[in-house]
Amino acid sequence: MKENNFIYESNLVIEGETKWIAPSNIALVKYWGKKSVQLPKNPSISFTLSNCVTETSVIYTPKKRKKEFVDYDFFFEGKTIEEFDKKIQLFFKRIYQYVPWIKNYSFIINSNNSFPHSSGIASSASSMASLSLCLMDIERILFPEMELDYFNNKASFLSRLGSGSASRSIKGPICIWGSSLSFKNSNDYYATEFGENIHNVFKSYKDTILIIDDKKKKVSSSKGHDLMKNNPFSKQRINQSNNNIDSLISILKSGDLDSFIKIVELEALTLHALMMTSSPSYILINPETLNVINKIIDYRESTKIPICFTLDAGPNIHLLYPASFSNEVLDFIKSELINYCKEGKFILDKVGRGAKKI
Repeated sequence: MKENNFIYESNLVIEGETKWIAPSNIALVKYWGKKSVQLPKNPSISFTLSNCVTETSVIYTPKKRKKEFVDYDFFFEGKTIEEFDKKIQLFFKRIYQYVPWIKNYSFIINSNNSFPHSSGIASSASSMASLSLCLMDIERILFPEMELDYFNNKASFLSRLGSGSASRSIKGPICIWGSSLSFKNSNDYYATEFGENIHNVFKSYKDTILIIDDKKKKVSSSKGHDLMKNNPFSKQRINQSNNNIDSLISILKSGDLDSFIKIVELEALTLHALMMTSSPSYILINPETLNVINKIIDYRESTKIPICFTLDAGPNIHLLYPASFSNEVLDFIKSELINYCKEGKFILDKVGRGAKKI
């Protein structure tokens, strides 16, 4: 589907309120580096989560204030935050041509997170996905003939323009974003569901997020993506990610956990190695992160329980494991890892089915 297929124009003006919850996601094969506007240099694939969510409500009324651009007020957890407002303004500028009807409205946007923001747990993914779904819910009223696939694809398309990884937070349990020869219908413009050929072990996979540090990252993901333009390993990374996507697609069907662990951990370490080899270089993990990684590897080797780690663009660790080992892993966290977590914090999450209207 081409970009211009996503343009709807309407002069009908309605009013009401819509509310959606969208989850975060954790990439198994990472997207790092952009081409053009919010298009990925390499494909990525992710687990959609269940409990790390953003709830967004949008009250929409006929436009009250005379503005050349979109009329909105944005509140995060009841407060106005200048940094977030700038992101919303940029988002509206990017999507304006695809939802030109928004010029007729005033919006009051309220957003709340169930987990820390700006700390490397993909809060931008869940927030932009939930806002995009609210806008698509309004567009669906304006254009009632809209089909569900179109609704989901355009929601992913719009989400991507706010945060690339947000494109993968519409559906679940597994989504792929970016063109891959190994996956039919994959494309750079919106994410695609993996489908029904997923091995049962991955349908109920657990993700416990260890909060090593909940402070704001020193370098944003957007800045990190920009730094990939001149990274000396950029070309090799593109080749590596495509090869890992090819392998992981087969693994997700076969349930080969040893191979799954190998690729997922390699991807996590590669992501942070790319940060360290950027110019200027930067480091988002800390000593506690490394200590926990070593603990996880030692535990896996001694118990043969197939747990593994991955990281997003931050110090916090996603501990991935089959649901059948939940009790053992929780005991391990409480006995060995909790002291490395800030104030003993961790989030129990699992693979989910995607966003929902509330």
